[in-house]
Amino acid sequence: MQSTDLGNKESGKIWHRKPSPATRDGIIVNIIHNTSDYHPKVLRFLNVAFDGTGDCLIAGDHQGNIYVFDLYGNRIMNFNIEDSLHFICLSTVTYFAYSPPSVANLYQFPCLLSLDSILTLTARPPDSWENRHLQAFLSPSALQPQVYFTKELVSWMRGHESSVFSISVHASGKYAITTSSDTAQLWDLDTFQRKRKLNIRQSVGIQKVFFLPLSNTILSCFKDNSIFAWECDTLFCKYQLPAPPESSSILYKVFAVTRDGRILAAGGKSNHLHLWCLEARQLFRIIQMPTKVRAIRHLEFLPDSFDAGSNQVLGVLSQDGIMRFINIQTCKLLFEIGSLDEGISSSVISPHGRYIACIMENGSLNIYSVQALTQEINKPPLPLVKVIEDLPKKKLSSSDLKMKVTSGRVQQPAKPRGSKIQTRILKQDLTGDFESKKNELPDGLNKKRLQILLKGYGEYPTKYRMFIWRSLLQLPENHTAFSSLIDKGTHVTFLNLQKKYPIKSRKLLRVLQRTLSALAHWSVIFSDTPYLPLLAFPFVKLFQNNQLICFEVIATLIINWCQHWFEYFPNPPINILSMIENVLAFHDKGLLQHFIDHDITSQLYAWPLLETVFSEVLTREEWLKLFDNIFSNHPSFLLMTVVAYNICSRVPLLNCNLKDDFEFFFHHRNNLDINVVIRQVYHLMETTPTDIHPDSMLNVFVALTKGQYPVFNQYPKFIVDYQTQERERIRNDELDYLRERQTVEDMQAEVDQQRVEDEAWYQKQELLRKAEETRREMLLQEEEKIIQQRQRLAAVKRELQVKEMHLQDAARRRFLKLQQDQQEMELRRLDDEIGRKVYMRDREIAATARDLEMRQLELESQKRLYEKNLTENQAAVAKEMRADADAYRRKVDLEEHMFHKLIEAGETQSQKTQKVIKENLAKAEQACLNTDWQIQSLHKQKCDDLQRNKCYQEVAKLLRENRRKEIEILNAMVEQEAKKWKEAEGKEFCLRSAKKASALSDASRKWFLKQEINAAVEHAENPCHKEEPRFQNEQEDASCLPRTSHLNDSSEMHPSTQISLNRRAVEWDTTEQNLIQKVRNLRQRLTAQARHRCQTPHLLAA
Repeated sequence: MQSTDLGNKESGKIWHRKPSPATRDGIIVNIIHNTSDYHPKVLRFLNVAFDGTGDCLIAGDHQGNIYVFDLYGNRIMNFNIEDSLHFICLSTVTYFAYSPPSVANLYQFPCLLSLDSILTLTARPPDSWENRHLQAFLSPSALQPQVYFTKELVSWMRGHESSVFSISVHASGKYAITTSSDTAQLWDLDTFQRKRKLNIRQSVGIQKVFFLPLSNTILSCFKDNSIFAWECDTLFCKYQLPAPPESSSILYKVFAVTRDGRILAAGGKSNHLHLWCLEARQLFRIIQMPTKVRAIRHLEFLPDSFDAGSNQVLGVLSQDGIMRFINIQTCKLLFEIGSLDEGISSSVISPHGRYIACIMENGSLNIYSVQALTQEINKPPLPLVKVIEDLPKKKLSSSDLKMKVTSGRVQQPAKPRGSKIQTRILKQDLTGDFESKKNELPDGLNKKRLQILLKGYGEYPTKYRMFIWRSLLQLPENHTAFSSLIDKGTHVTFLNLQKKYPIKSRKLLRVLQRTLSALAHWSVIFSDTPYLPLLAFPFVKLFQNNQLICFEVIATLIINWCQHWFEYFPNPPINILSMIENVLAFHDKGLLQHFIDHDITSQLYAWPLLETVFSEVLTREEWLKLFDNIFSNHPSFLLMTVVAYNICSRVPLLNCNLKDDFEFFFHHRNNLDINVVIRQVYHLMETTPTDIHPDSMLNVFVALTKGQYPVFNQYPKFIVDYQTQERERIRNDELDYLRERQTVEDMQAEVDQQRVEDEAWYQKQELLRKAEETRREMLLQEEEKIIQQRQRLAAVKRELQVKEMHLQDAARRRFLKLQQDQQEMELRRLDDEIGRKVYMRDREIAATARDLEMRQLELESQKRLYEKNLTENQAAVAKEMRADADAYRRKVDLEEHMFHKLIEAGETQSQKTQKVIKENLAKAEQACLNTDWQIQSLHKQKCDDLQRNKCYQEVAKLLRENRRKEIEILNAMVEQEAKKWKEAEGKEFCLRSAKKASALSDASRKWFLKQEINAAVEHAENPCHKEEPRFQNEQEDASCLPRTSHLNDSSEMHPSTQISLNRRAVEWDTTEQNLIQKVRNLRQRLTAQARHRCQTPHLLAA
């Protein structure tokens, strides 16, 4: 598999040597895009699309870069957009779609951007390409046109409000459909204008809208599983597919249609596929995918040149990143691409079905060869006739041993009819049978034949190499035993493998770690072998997708080709290196002497090649070719290869004089033909004497046992155990040391913390002592200041007391004056309040009187209005009666006139009788007409009378309603008047009581004065008379009087104040009497008006 990094290249080649995709993966090239900035990063490809020829594809990454890959011309072109559209480059290309060539010979491809708009670019061929264009369609293999991109912006179509996720172009290239979640729009690519728009309810979203191939039908698929077919020109609904059965109901998300437009495949979040026949409009098959498939992300049919559009192979991309290709008729899995570690994100198949372009989950772009993937499927069947060849060392002729074998029975050569049936027993010698069994391999292969094939071609076919290796090594494929080793987890020795061997691929590092851990769990020696990762890495890289085979190949290699390597562990295998040195000394003494002269031992010129199994000095192809020969021969072949590599590199090695040069030579690739080395190895195998030949000291090939792996103990166990014990002891000592160091550190930290705390405490105590002394001094100073302040305060206090006495005196006088002023103000305020209340009462009485007068005027105006209307109505009735009387009089006059004419007509001549009768008849008819008209007018007048009568009744009804409301108002006023009269009577009663109390008070005073005068007279007349009984009588008489007033209180008041109060009392009594008189007059007037209003409605009603 070749890999290409785009970097910052504007153009270049896709691959540098002819691609030869392997059958197991079919990858032609892997394209990645890494930036060359200071912090390099990977730019992920997002979308890819093929053109109509299928040999050119376009891809876009998440930064808006667009690249064109010409697979036929092996070219890469960066499709840079002009500066005017530079901001578009910053957007992410979300979809590509090629449009077929139009009349103007333009290759247009709309590409969707994250700006919810469609950008249409062009790829214009040269002017002289028209004839070649026709040839390309007539004979696609004869001529492939070269496309030159003009990088022109044809149109920028806007109209979607949400993100657009699909473009479908009509086969004619005239129309295109763009789809978003809420709408689908049909565009005319000739004018780049929107032709129609499909709107749906918000609750039902659109899954996909696309054209059916080779037809004029649009298929629309919605999220509720409804599928409609529309005519493109008229947009008439042709049909609707029925709902899928409830037993296998899934929500459709992805769709695919065959090239002839007859079969529709639909899938979703399920492992079921529904196949619809669009001609019969029914579901004809449900395919269940393997249980690993839980959801389907993409569907696409694989085109075939010989199926006339009725594609039979369907590609199904599932949620695990694996795309499986199945036959929809036989329901068999043909092949699959992708894996769990390298999953596929999206894919597209070329129109002619030769290539598959897949965007991987890591952002790279893989291009697969369909021919390589289907090579196993399309290979011819095995022949029914097989030939058994001659056995070695057999004297029988080939004709005696030849027989035809068919599937199921053996066909012997034909015999004549007359011959008898003879039975022939074939005897084979035991030596040939043993040799044949020895060379027989699993899966029907023969080691001798493979060796002959290897010597003839130099290597095994790439397609069958892994299969041949598995047969040569006789791998048992012990799944259970290998799983038990893997389940033990990662060995502690290889936990930090990435630090010593930094590998870019995380997958490769993980597989290497698992394989080395399994080897370490298999045998303890491998956990201490430092060169084991170097030995296993090339096999891990080769078998990274099959870890079981990888483990068993490495285990077989160690058991057979690494014999006696661990006898001198942990040192290099001195015995093996001595074998190599002996063989080198026999075949090239000069080279060995050159090594000895420069102090170069076998640990430098042989051991680096062995511990890396030549992976550092050979390329991948050379290494595979070498191990084809190593696995096909005796285990000593590997040691002979080391000697042959040194002999074939004799010239550059003899030119090396420094040890560093030798080390560099055996650790890097050199300009050496591997075929020459392999031939030299075979020469050494044949010409090396037996006494120094490694095959005499190495055992023959032994395969791994079936079921369980053999025990590997070909190493000095005591050394390994000692190293293990020492390592364990060192680890325990280190743990103890770490614990002790941690304890010491903790103790030191505690001591340091205690010392810091003590120092802080002493500093704090010192600061407290200094603060205490400072506070004492401050207190003494404050006490002196307080004494001085107290003295000043005492003097100020005495002054303030004197001032306070003066102020209190002044305040007392001012307060007395203020009290007097307040009393005067209170009296004035009371006077003002009484006057204001009187004024407000007068205003209210005047306003009430005005309101009553206005109401009287309104009632009088209404009365006059009603009288006026009544007069007008009477006049109208009189006028109508006069009109009727006039009409009746005219009628009588007319009848009399007609009667007179009739009398006069009898006296006229007889010849005029008929004429007169006719005239009278006409006049009678005219009179009838007039009468009818008069009857109609009378009817109209009657109707008018009825209407007026109705109006009069309504007016009377309104009047009655008004009278009722006025009566209610009058009743309310009467009630209010009664309440006021009661209130006035209560107040009058209070006034009479007050007058009675005043009269009693006057009588009491007069009686008292009279009693005093009498007492004085009596005292003057009889001074010696006792006065005690009189005082008792006075008290008794005084107690009989009502206590309505106290003259003693009034005698204490100021004389001017008492006079003023008496005057105010007299004025209030006078004002109150006047006000009561006015209220009585007003109530009488209101009562009279109310009675008058009550009488007026009765008169109107009468």
